[in-house]
Amino acid sequence: MILIGNQRGNAKELAIHLLKEGNERVVVHEVRGFVSEHLNEVFQESYAISRATQCKQHLYSLSLNPPKNAKPTVQDFECAINQVEKQLGLIGQPRVIVFHEKRGFDGELRKHAHAVWCRIDTDKMKAIHLPFTHKKLREVSRSLFVEHNWRMPDGLIDSKNRNPHNYSLAEWQQAKRAGKNAKELKALFQDCWSCSDSKTALKIALWEQGFVLAKGKRGHVAVDYQGEVYPLSRWAGLKAKQIRERIGEADGLPSVEQAHALALKIISDRLKVLKNQEQQVVAANRKISRNQRKNIQAKHAQDQTQLCENQNARRLDEDAERARRVRKGIFGLWDRFTGKRKRTVLENEKAIAVRQISDQIEKETLNAEHNQSMQRHQKETEAAQTPPRKSIKELNDDIAWLQKPPELSNTHEQVNENKMDSRKHRRNRNRDGPQFNR
Repeated sequence: MILIGNQRGNAKELAIHLLKEGNERVVVHEVRGFVSEHLNEVFQESYAISRATQCKQHLYSLSLNPPKNAKPTVQDFECAINQVEKQLGLIGQPRVIVFHEKRGFDGELRKHAHAVWCRIDTDKMKAIHLPFTHKKLREVSRSLFVEHNWRMPDGLIDSKNRNPHNYSLAEWQQAKRAGKNAKELKALFQDCWSCSDSKTALKIALWEQGFVLAKGKRGHVAVDYQGEVYPLSRWAGLKAKQIRERIGEADGLPSVEQAHALALKIISDRLKVLKNQEQQVVAANRKISRNQRKNIQAKHAQDQTQLCENQNARRLDEDAERARRVRKGIFGLWDRFTGKRKRTVLENEKAIAVRQISDQIEKETLNAEHNQSMQRHQKETEAAQTPPRKSIKELNDDIAWLQKPPELSNTHEQVNENKMDSRKHRRNRNRDGPQFNR
């Protein structure tokens, strides 16, 4: 289970938190080492003891949260708390254990626990030092997951995996590159060219497709958000002379680097718009789900009230009927003498026990139906929320990458430039290198 602990003061606020009505059930399981039995008075007692010292954070508060599908027992919680107590050096210190049961979004009741120790050692009248508590709690938490055969979270196995980024930059680039189809790209550039009769029209047509018209080292090029450079003559199937005749020279167009920045802005703006749309869908779905949940809870409360009323009415009728079976007066004395009254009373007690069991079964059946209803609602909500949330995550990944774009690499012009630099280097090396007499 996940263990979260911290030193703290403000005893009154902690008592209010542990007894808050937001939980469906609050049970003060144990009060050890304190005079009082009430939670508010217990923490005030700890505060009074701490006044004799300079300690301001006189309490250590621990929350124990089991995994979602785990069903730990009370003994499991007590064992975990004892392990933490031993690991932190709080053995024998006054403590309080409180259990909370809260109905989750899926409608199931989940139990978690809180343990609070007084840090003041009354023999020495000083606070117990608690170093490296985070590390110690992590070790206990790991051992509990292993002991109960629970699946350990990735962040608990290795803290580096606490917030994993499942889609790396290299994978993203590879996926985007693999998604490009050369035939479709050629058709796109040809369409942009055919519908443009000037440089301005071509710039707008390419802009709408996510490309920026730029000036390359050998004429007009189009640049996308990845920094890929597409010579217009090659991809549109034109000659450089035809391009110059229609849209003029490339002078005045942005450089490849400037065009790359502009293309990034195009994509970023579009992704932000899409992300906003998906967030609106999530918010709308959440509002609908919240209203449906309130309606379901109201219906469940009405069912519970109706069941209690029916059971109470039936119990009153049956109690009256059982009371009539026990005769009074002279006949009652005769029944006592013959033993009939005793047999009638025993039969009534058996009938009461059977009725109590039947009532309990009805309550449990109704609770099971309510849990199934809430689980169906949860599954429907998750099914509606999963696609937009997945899209938002992918958009966030793309936007994060776009905010830190990689340097331009592997472009057509850079490849040629690298080849030319390599040839010059070899010529210079051969020419300027040492000469040997033959």
